[in-house]
Amino acid sequence: MDKLAIHGGEPVRRKPFPSGKKVGFEELRELMDVIESGNMYRYPGAKVPKLEEEFARLYGVKHAIASTSGTASIHVAVGMLNPNPGDEIITAPITDLGTVVPVLYQNAIPIFADVDYETFNMDPTDVERKITEKTKAIIVVHLFGTGADMDAILDIARRHKLMVIEDCSQAHVTEFKGRLLGTIGDIGCFSLQQSKHMTTGDGGMTITNNDDLAERGKFFQDKGWRRAAWGPRSYIFLAPNYRMNELTAAVGLAQCRKVKDVVAKRAKLGDLLTSLLKDAPGVHPQKVLPGAKHSYWSYGMTVDERLGSPDEFAQAVRAEGVSAGAHYIGLPIFLCAEALSQKKTYGASECPFSCPHARPGIEYTPGQCPVCERVLNRMITTGISEFWSEDDIRDMGKAFVKVAKALWKA
Repeated sequence: MDKLAIHGGEPVRRKPFPSGKKVGFEELRELMDVIESGNMYRYPGAKVPKLEEEFARLYGVKHAIASTSGTASIHVAVGMLNPNPGDEIITAPITDLGTVVPVLYQNAIPIFADVDYETFNMDPTDVERKITEKTKAIIVVHLFGTGADMDAILDIARRHKLMVIEDCSQAHVTEFKGRLLGTIGDIGCFSLQQSKHMTTGDGGMTITNNDDLAERGKFFQDKGWRRAAWGPRSYIFLAPNYRMNELTAAVGLAQCRKVKDVVAKRAKLGDLLTSLLKDAPGVHPQKVLPGAKHSYWSYGMTVDERLGSPDEFAQAVRAEGVSAGAHYIGLPIFLCAEALSQKKTYGASECPFSCPHARPGIEYTPGQCPVCERVLNRMITTGISEFWSEDDIRDMGKAFVKVAKALWKA
């Protein structure tokens, strides 16, 4: 057996993995149009509506609403639903805080459903278990680039008359049983942050086929401003300013035309890595549900206890010249955020938890999502890039297999 590099052996790989630029001449050409026009503001610009049109066409939906971030895109979605103070929205414990912040800003209360140990995505059984008379909606998070069990979640939502928002920040142009994630629920949300499959540096997009939701969403991203009205200005409800600017949209237009190829390349490389990891004892890649696909925003796996601690495993993989991290976000998101665990929200008020409309006794403590804690405790993540080759992926596979075989305790 080859000696591990961390113990003085020869590493699998010494050269760095290829880097690449996500943006180039195509983005520059669109940006030049904006500069030549002299108008960088959404109204009366041309690029933002054009991006919304092309994004909607890409997903085969009627409406797309651009905004300033993935967090904003989810806030627009929650704003579309217009929950009452104290209403509850069920979501995932393995996510970025950007999924949760919009719920709190609308004075609603996030409730966390546990995850499936193999898919890392929301467990529909626990979603249904967490429904109360206050539940308004479900925000499904498609973690790392593969879909949660949308059939089961939609069935639950329809039986309980709940709306479904899909957080597709990590799952652009990704199929689930022949449909694109983001088009299966009532509303789909996308991040355009730098690391995503398509990027504008920061930005967001919210999509829907529901005309009434779309109308409210368009007002919501623009302070509730009824711009077409005659007479004094008319702001028809409380809303933030999430307007995307023309420069951001210009980059987004070029990216929108590239994203299918980016996802196809990542999917091919990620699937290859999964096939190689079959030779790594005790390593379990994130399960992809039957009929679903994976776009590999990140590559997640769990490692058996017989491989030792994930921290030591990741350190050994890194010594072989391959990136690896342990535990992802470390703890369920509600234990990472003091706005939840300590209710540090609006001044010293603890709103919305202290709101008279809220269900009393809601707390966020260890043990509420035990499977999530088990998953994070054993999780390893690594990266996939559309700029890499199959040979790069084979080196990754060799590193993981080498480390797993060396550390495996029969």
